[in-house]
Amino acid sequence: MKVEIDSKKENILHKRIEVQFTAEHNGEATPKRNDLRAGIADKLGVAKDRVILDHTNTEFGMGVSHGYAKVYETPELAKSSEKNYILARQGLAVKKPKKVKLVKAKAAPKIK
Repeated sequence: MKVEIDSKKENILHKRIEVQFTAEHNGEATPKRNDLRAGIADKLGVAKDRVILDHTNTEFGMGVSHGYAKVYETPELAKSSEKNYILARQGLAVKKPKKVKLVKAKAAPKIK
C-alpha cells in the first residue's frame, strides 16, 4: 500500500492538521484503518496515536482509496476533541454500551 498526501491544512483553533490523502492498494483489499493511520503517520513523521482517520472512500475496481484524516498536536488533545465512537474505531477508547429503553407493558383490554 502506498499513501500520498494530497493536501494539508493547518487548523490553529483545534490545534491540528487536516489531511486529504490517497492510498493506492492495487491487487489488495481495502486497507484497514490501522494501516492507513500508520501510513499517514509515517508520511508526516508523527506518532500514530496522534492521527485520527475520519473517513475513506474506495473507488470500485480501481485499487485506490481517498480519505480525510486529522493529525493533532498531542494524543491527549485528540482524545479530548473527538467523539467517543470515532476514538473507539481507532482503538483509542472503549465503546460505550447502548442504553436500553424500557417499554411499559400495556394492560390487556377488558372483555365484557
